[in-house]
Amino acid sequence: MKLYHREIGEGKPLIILHGLFGSSDNWMSIAKELEGHFKMYLVDQRNHGQSPHSDEFSYAAMASDLNEFIEEHGIENPSILGHSMGGKTAMNFAINHTDKWDKLIVVDIAPRAYPVRHDTILKGLRSIDVDHIRSRGEADKQLAEYVKDLGTRQFLLKNLTRKAEGGFEWKINLKVIDENIEAMGEGIEQQLASEKEVLFIRGENSDYIQDKDNILIVELFPNSEVKTVKNAGHWVHAEQPQAVIELVTDFLEVPNNTR
Repeated sequence: MKLYHREIGEGKPLIILHGLFGSSDNWMSIAKELEGHFKMYLVDQRNHGQSPHSDEFSYAAMASDLNEFIEEHGIENPSILGHSMGGKTAMNFAINHTDKWDKLIVVDIAPRAYPVRHDTILKGLRSIDVDHIRSRGEADKQLAEYVKDLGTRQFLLKNLTRKAEGGFEWKINLKVIDENIEAMGEGIEQQLASEKEVLFIRGENSDYIQDKDNILIVELFPNSEVKTVKNAGHWVHAEQPQAVIELVTDFLEVPNNTR
């Protein structure tokens, strides 16, 4: 699958993968802070952003997409950063293609299985009558019946776009995401392990990476560490961007005098 992506910066290659309901745009502000150090590829994963839609939606498919993307663009030994769903994609790729990456950064997701967490969000998105709404304000009002937090609604409604002929449509493949949401909670079942360096970043106020997850993390990635960002939830990069930037530059060994 030919994925849409944005390129920014110069230097060592760094691929960035967004989370569920997100897009490459979510990481642009972080990328702008790093553009003097890395050649970054911000990728829209399948069924998200401006990348193609597909009835197949699984981590195996998205890891295959990533492998195809790296080969298509001739990217040699990139570091890979993935948030949430993107982190699971990155881990699946990393374990099965140990010779195609340098370092791995996983943001607020563990290799374990998760129960479905997004039922209410999906109900809210499905409730929006995209064929008849006349404004984003109308969409927000309908979504607010299910999602109370304004910031979360604003994030989700970035997926709503105007059609050239008028009206709105979803950028995301809402139907397929809804049908395959349980697959997004799947754990990594491979028994392979990678000795390469891996950094896990978790939000202090998030329960996605728990202390008990360290056992599985070390089994799969023996040369890994977990860093906690204070005063941050699951969207660590949005809530504490400077802390994330510092962790990324330290881990990827950007010299202090060039930051």
